[in-house]
Amino acid sequence: MFLARLPMTMNGVLMTLYVVTGLGRGYGAAGLVGAGVTLGMAIGAPVIGRAFDKYGLRPVVAVCGIGTTVFWCTAPHLPFGALAAVAVPAGMLSVPAGSLARQVLATLVPAEQRRAAYSLDSIAIEATFMIGPATGIAAITAFSPTWTLTALGVLFGGTAFLIWLVNPPIRDAVEPGVAPEARPPLRSWLTGPLVGTLLVAAGALFVLIGTELATLATLREHGNLGVTGLVIVVMCAASILGGIVHGTVKRSLSQGVLMLLLALLVVPVGLAPQPWWLLMLVLIPTNLLCAPTLAATTETVSRLAPPRVRGEAMGLQDSFTRMGLALGSPVVGFAIDHSSPAWGFAAAGLGGLVVASGGLIRRRRRTPGPASVPALAKAPAG
Repeated sequence: MFLARLPMTMNGVLMTLYVVTGLGRGYGAAGLVGAGVTLGMAIGAPVIGRAFDKYGLRPVVAVCGIGTTVFWCTAPHLPFGALAAVAVPAGMLSVPAGSLARQVLATLVPAEQRRAAYSLDSIAIEATFMIGPATGIAAITAFSPTWTLTALGVLFGGTAFLIWLVNPPIRDAVEPGVAPEARPPLRSWLTGPLVGTLLVAAGALFVLIGTELATLATLREHGNLGVTGLVIVVMCAASILGGIVHGTVKRSLSQGVLMLLLALLVVPVGLAPQPWWLLMLVLIPTNLLCAPTLAATTETVSRLAPPRVRGEAMGLQDSFTRMGLALGSPVVGFAIDHSSPAWGFAAAGLGGLVVASGGLIRRRRRTPGPASVPALAKAPAG
């Protein structure tokens, strides 16, 4: 799953550079194609998750892997209009490596150890973002855009084939002679606490993308773009450290508390925009909570969703996180354009709290009864 996520961290920056440099279009046009792919992923994630629940892993991964490979291999040969037109369906066919990894972990790992497993998964995500975008930029700079996008398609296809070959379990095994569990109705599991958890996840991603955008804008305003890579590496390292602590302690903070701290700690960052190393240091506290918040979200979803619909639930988590990303960029960008980069940090934190507020309220008012957790925890680990 680490390898499967690598091309996903490259595709956004590679598509942007291809549209701008290869097709001679502006960043707005590149953003349109990128938004189409992201929208397709958000729409397709729960649909593909439901297909995993119904048909199993191999047929779904085969279809998605072929579709994604064909798109990226043909993308450098398409005019801009055609590229924009197929962006949404191409995004819908993307292999949901993130939700699939979480579904596999929920099957293989006992409930009492999932926090550690999901923390490790969040650490792996940070590692891919430290490697993927830089590798993609280096490749498209050294080689032609056509070659780079084709190679990306081959990489997507290769990782999909590896997933198909390994065929990891995605739901608990059924004992011989026992009928498979019937699929529960949507209303029975998509309850207030689960919806609240998904809203908090969207708020967390709003904060993260907004913080990244405000950081880049601040460094650019003060002529420090040359140290952007170092600042991002330190932010990722802080998140990894937080994930290690969250996964190793016996008891950790809840998703709601982690979300509140994540958002509140980023609000005053704009008070220390210079020198760049001071900005980097004041960004560490909020980034320490990044991986723990994501891990706590996944742990809560896996606990609240019945195993029979876990693929769809994990897909919904992907959709809500992409909604947070889609909202965060324009809102924080608007705040930066009409004030200053320093206000971008405040917009990221406060905006994330607004998005997550409905979820925090719902989770507080409608906490699941104590009987529901042991029932899920006793499910066989596969």
